[in-house]
Amino acid sequence: MKIPNTLSEFTQKYYYKTELIKLCRRYKLPTSGTKAELNSYITKYLKGVPSSKIKPIRNNRKRHPLQYSEINLDTKLINSGFCFNNAARQWFADYFDVKKFSFSKKMAIIKRKAETEHDTEMTVGDLILEMQNWDQSKTEISVEERTYQWNNFVRDFFKDQATTQYKQRLKVASILWKEVRTSKKAKIYHHDLLKKYDRKIKEYK
Repeated sequence: MKIPNTLSEFTQKYYYKTELIKLCRRYKLPTSGTKAELNSYITKYLKGVPSSKIKPIRNNRKRHPLQYSEINLDTKLINSGFCFNNAARQWFADYFDVKKFSFSKKMAIIKRKAETEHDTEMTVGDLILEMQNWDQSKTEISVEERTYQWNNFVRDFFKDQATTQYKQRLKVASILWKEVRTSKKAKIYHHDLLKKYDRKIKEYK
């Protein structure tokens, strides 16, 4: 993997999370967190911020995970040992009176937001309220959510066999993504984009 020396070089390439972690280690930056968080550390560094001044966005101190009997609506989300493990899954299953409960992406986003903002007062009860009032159409899409959209777009682009006709496929994907991202339509890849924006990408055939 080529090590980017400038912000321009970094933003022109797509990196998997494992690659971002390697870059963070190379630059002596924090190596834990989401892809969006790792990206932010590297971006700051390449903008000239010394690595010694770039700290983890969230506090990742390890605490003993709470057991089922220790979880209730007043349990604090952070600095308590609460985590999305089997004990919490069973607790939520019993609370919602369902046989099987699966943690959702929105739950993770809500918890990470509390960690990022160091909201030590947010509880499991608050988490449930935010889950139930979640309205994606009215909620500002977070940096993390935009990262998911781009990842899904690239994945579906590479699955389309028609894209093998292009050189620098990631470059083509980024051109199409820019068009989709700034439009009012769904932020997803579909085959018709190749025809719609052919003039912009035909040079890469």
